[in-house]
Amino acid sequence: MARRDTSRRTRPAAGHGPGRSSLWSDPNYRLFVSLQGLSALGDSFSHVAIPLLVLHQTGSVMQMGFVTGLTGVASIVTGLFAGVIADRVNRRRLLVVTDVARCLLFGLIPLVWLFATPVWLVYAVVPVAGVFAMLFQVTYVTVVPGIVAPGQILKANSHLYGTYAVASAGGPMLAGLVAASFGPAAAIGIDAVTFAVSAVGILFVRIRATPKPDEGAGGAPAAERGGVREEFLAGARFLWRHPVLRPLTVLLGLLTFLTYGLTDVLIFRVKHDLGHGDGTVGYVLTAGTLGTLAATFVVARLRGRLGFGASWIGAHTLSGVAVAFLGLTGSVPLVAVLAACMLFCTGIGGINSMSLRQEVTPGHLLGRVTSSFWTIHNSLGPVGAAVVTTAAAAWGAPAVCLVVGVCVAAVALSGTLTGIGRARAGRAEDEAAGP
Repeated sequence: MARRDTSRRTRPAAGHGPGRSSLWSDPNYRLFVSLQGLSALGDSFSHVAIPLLVLHQTGSVMQMGFVTGLTGVASIVTGLFAGVIADRVNRRRLLVVTDVARCLLFGLIPLVWLFATPVWLVYAVVPVAGVFAMLFQVTYVTVVPGIVAPGQILKANSHLYGTYAVASAGGPMLAGLVAASFGPAAAIGIDAVTFAVSAVGILFVRIRATPKPDEGAGGAPAAERGGVREEFLAGARFLWRHPVLRPLTVLLGLLTFLTYGLTDVLIFRVKHDLGHGDGTVGYVLTAGTLGTLAATFVVARLRGRLGFGASWIGAHTLSGVAVAFLGLTGSVPLVAVLAACMLFCTGIGGINSMSLRQEVTPGHLLGRVTSSFWTIHNSLGPVGAAVVTTAAAAWGAPAVCLVVGVCVAAVALSGTLTGIGRARAGRAEDEAAGP
């Protein structure tokens, strides 16, 4: 959410006002969370419908991976400048623009599908939508500290992840039912509508102004005088100098390579290997989102008791175990349970890592740090999606799940040898924050 004049009003922001006993007592925060939940509901429709649409048209898991890879490439390229834009422009307006753009792009698919079924349109639209999705995601991360108090960031992220899980729990199931009844293109159209509603709602969310650094010569902050390249590198330098964020970025890059195409593999396994329809795919993915919901209830307690390092490493190790077992079972109910376990673990890891970045990064630099973080650790994702889906087509989904799961666990455990393993404090402000 971008700053506008209303963000400077004297009305207290979430968590700051007297008598505010919880985040939920603030209507501004409730509106923000509700809008994110609505977006998650729409996203879950496209998350299921786009791979199904490609599979219906081509019958190829490799083509599913190709679309996923194209989207990843678009996100990576966008990440080179997304943080610069988020730190320079009105963040509220930027979020509105990204929502409107995705509404128009995704709305184009069902509109065209009324008259023809050109699969090339999916290859063209989805990566462009990925550009705006990356802009939205980077900007969204930057506004959370402008809506809640510093000590409430972990709790707010838990709420947001929980809201995503609740919204997404019914989303894949409904998307599967809509796709089975009216076709995947109709499910994508529902996502387009949610973006329109979100764009309107964002206009009413208040965000505190981000403090600016001291201005240098010429009246501009020193970090903003070197152009886009220098601004992006400012975020990358912050990551590199931080004793926890540096290894976290590297290890998440390896994990992204391994897991970027897993949703495609899971859908392929349920439909091709196990012989079930679109509705079953929706049920399995819905079960997975319940794991994310469960993570939101325990992540703060785990981090308080075990520390950041132990909870992050342990969660991703267990996630790898769950992925490996996906390749050892032919039972759809057990596949659903394992998907839930996998997303439970990745939810714990994701909430922890996002909260850490928001807590230790100066507000004026948060867009660039977030952009650099996502660009670097997502850079191997498209290659990974192509490799994993190609391997699934050649050797089968069970073997690929087994190998990927073992590798995920090994990468996570290697974190014990880095600054992640030494990050014992429960709160990021107690960590060595670096320069």
